[in-house]
Amino acid sequence: MNKLFFDIETLPAPEEKKKILKEYHESRVKDGKEKKSFEEFLEQTSFDGAFGRIVCIGYAINDNPSQVLSGDEKSILQKFWGIAKSTNLFIGFNVFDFDLRFIYQRSIILGARPSVDLSFIRYRSNPIFDVMFEWTKWNQKAVPSLNKLAKAFDLPTSKGGEVEGKNVAKAYKDGRIKEICEYCMKDVDLTRKIYKKMIFEE
Repeated sequence: MNKLFFDIETLPAPEEKKKILKEYHESRVKDGKEKKSFEEFLEQTSFDGAFGRIVCIGYAINDNPSQVLSGDEKSILQKFWGIAKSTNLFIGFNVFDFDLRFIYQRSIILGARPSVDLSFIRYRSNPIFDVMFEWTKWNQKAVPSLNKLAKAFDLPTSKGGEVEGKNVAKAYKDGRIKEICEYCMKDVDLTRKIYKKMIFEE
């Protein structure tokens, strides 16, 4: 069985989308549906596959060393789906609600056809094993962080470095792509270690 451990890092909408987003934001403010400033609204697009973008996908197959896909976003997605062809189990942290959803949305936007049609049916651990939901046993009111589980299992956390999820956008602006990729791979390695403990493999 091929197990694919993966994680993504995302960015807010690019400069060329700001005009249309500004118009959209203004219409929502006018209708009383938006209270965030445009800057806050724009920053939140990093969680929205409609306008946000993927800067890298970190991954590891079975026990092989973690790797990263970076560069042109469409190329990243095409390579990811190439890897996915031979994958039996997709494993990640909060991949149901974020990573896989974002990957599918960006694939549609950019025309990168998925090689597999994954069902997002919940309350099961195959072909998608979401470490976060398997830990909480699908209690959506109890949402732990990857950092919290690292501490619970006495594992080295991927947090605390100069680059982590909350400042990926700034690091990208500073040209620190390599550091973003390294952080992403740390999350992949940590997710794999937690997964192995959860299935009593370690």
